[in-house]
Amino acid sequence: MKKKRLLGKVLMAAAMLGVVAYFGINIASYFEDPLTTTLAYTYRVNQGVDVTGYVVREEVLLPDEDAGVLHLTRAEGEKVSRHGTVATVYADSASLQAQTEVDELTTRIEQLQYARDAAVADEVALKLDSQIITALLDYQEEVTAGQLRSAETAGSKLRSLILKRDYTHADTENLEAQITALQAERNAKKAQVSASVRRVTVPSSGLWSAAVDGYEAVLTPASVLSMTPTQLSSAAADSAATSNTGKMILGDTWYFAAVLSEADAKDLKKKEGGGVDLSLRFTKEAERDLGVSIVHISDAENGRCVVVLEGQTYLQELTMLRQQRAQIVTGTVEGLRIPKEALHAEKTSSTQDGIAKSDAVGVYCIVGMEARFKPVEVIYSGESFVIVRSTAKEDQENIRLRSGDEVIVQARGLYDGKVVG
Repeated sequence: MKKKRLLGKVLMAAAMLGVVAYFGINIASYFEDPLTTTLAYTYRVNQGVDVTGYVVREEVLLPDEDAGVLHLTRAEGEKVSRHGTVATVYADSASLQAQTEVDELTTRIEQLQYARDAAVADEVALKLDSQIITALLDYQEEVTAGQLRSAETAGSKLRSLILKRDYTHADTENLEAQITALQAERNAKKAQVSASVRRVTVPSSGLWSAAVDGYEAVLTPASVLSMTPTQLSSAAADSAATSNTGKMILGDTWYFAAVLSEADAKDLKKKEGGGVDLSLRFTKEAERDLGVSIVHISDAENGRCVVVLEGQTYLQELTMLRQQRAQIVTGTVEGLRIPKEALHAEKTSSTQDGIAKSDAVGVYCIVGMEARFKPVEVIYSGESFVIVRSTAKEDQENIRLRSGDEVIVQARGLYDGKVVG
């Protein structure tokens, strides 16, 4: 009798534990709902080949200037005409300092003349206020971007505008006297400088660059067309090729030479022959895609080829580039981006939506209070996402995936029509 009572108590306790566990699991599921969603949105991915290669230009080194104090007068990538000046050489540092003072005096004279010639001071002041604000923003932008040379130019312009603003309401007679005195001082300084300065000019027109790296005569438009993959990969700068006056870049054409696999090289040639517009995207420096065309593909060497691309735009932005990582863009894929976890393979059937019975890949979207299955096709796969397009027919708008749809990434027991809200 005692054994029966004990057995009954054990069974009763087990039943109670089962009930508690059941309700505990359901309560935990209620408070830990795994439902997560995201929005589908339009996304574009470039397709192409990642490479490392060399930017090649027609370049001529300018002769070194060893005597005196050299002062470069051109900005990187600036256009210079034939016999144009790219630098000045001063006899000594005192002559350079005198020239700096001449420039400062010229700036002050211009500022005073501006104030003297202002017919309506109030209108001029308002205009200057607007120009000062614009110049200040330009200066801040250049500093933030780390463009120190451009920031120096912007800062000089800002200082000039501020001084003009200060002189706007000055007495006209007093300004005239100041101008006369400053002009006399400037003329004296000019006489001191003119006897000790020499100008460095260029023999032909082109873009001036201070970036001399020793590859100017090693990698030329002619030499890269005859190089093997081994020769291009082992190309080394000529340490003896130096110039403190910089170099001239001739013409408007630039080239990019890189070693690619034989398969990639053939694929590029096919795509260009098929009317595909190729473009080059540098990893750093250039801020835009650059249109290019293939001008040379070498014979294969151990499964590799030299590919030479030609570009004819934005050379002035590429003067400091040499060895660069880049992507040769051959096309783009555009569709709807969703996480990979949101994809489901489901059997569909002929239902109220009119889908024929078959295996389909798709996503579940929240429509109203329900999960609705929308079939898609994967057209690109990334590391953690896919780009898809809807495979629903034109008369099935209610199951067509669109940008902005709320896609279910994770949920328990999903099926078409499940109430999720």
